[in-house]
Amino acid sequence: MAESRPQNPILLFFRLSHPLFVLGGILVYALGVGVADYLGTTINWSVYLFGQVWVIAMQLGAAYLYEYYEALISARDPFREGPTRQPIALLGAVAFFLSLTATLTAVMLTELSLATATLAVMSLIVLGAVAFSVPPVRLAFSGYGELVVAILFANLVPALAFLLQTGDLHRLLAMSTFPLTALSLALALAYELADYAADLKRGRRTLMVRLGWQRGMVLHNGMILGAFLLLGLALTFGLPLGIGLPAFLPLPLGLLQIWQMRRISDGAKPNWRALRLTAVVIFATTAYLLTLAFWTR
Repeated sequence: MAESRPQNPILLFFRLSHPLFVLGGILVYALGVGVADYLGTTINWSVYLFGQVWVIAMQLGAAYLYEYYEALISARDPFREGPTRQPIALLGAVAFFLSLTATLTAVMLTELSLATATLAVMSLIVLGAVAFSVPPVRLAFSGYGELVVAILFANLVPALAFLLQTGDLHRLLAMSTFPLTALSLALALAYELADYAADLKRGRRTLMVRLGWQRGMVLHNGMILGAFLLLGLALTFGLPLGIGLPAFLPLPLGLLQIWQMRRISDGAKPNWRALRLTAVVIFATTAYLLTLAFWTR
């Protein structure tokens, strides 16, 4: 039997970087700074860039760390098909980006007056990213990793961006990010449903597997409805109408996603690409509309 040809390492590295996740990090970071700008803070653009590079380096380091342990656990080299040696290239990428994160942290500690809350958020992001990937904790397939990622991504990254500019937190930040946490969980569940059979076979205890596909689909639908309910509550408790109302524009897409889930539950042939794409668009457009509103008001 002929040996499989290795994939293009540059393209594979790009795929393993999870570029949509990185772009999402740029968006939610801009949301956090946008809240600060809306509240009248003079934006320090050097600090903005430093913090954004820190977040990207942390994201890439965490992504490669996850893929490295995936390769070790499955005894597969991600640069070739079939069992091969340890993925040394991935380990080098982990070392580079985590070293970059540590260097940026040291520079920020030296050059900036970081508030205690800022240091706490940075520490939680690092600890969460490591705990998600590294054994023996390895939350990725515990059934809890999705919640950890949703909080890190949708709450802590914008909180860090805001804290670097202001040094303190504000209720508008929570009002605008908790709906995104719910949408992030819905996004994860949509992706995991497509891989449900394979994850079950391989013993991967994702949130969808832990719940079972029926309850997982109900939770997915509840998270979408809950996100827009949280936006409505935020408007009731002081989120300005000009900020919150535009974020309801993706609601029809959310209802479409729920309809797709219900059809799959009833036995219809699933369109996994459409399901995943809709989930990404719902999260991205909601985050974008909130970010745009804060920056332009």
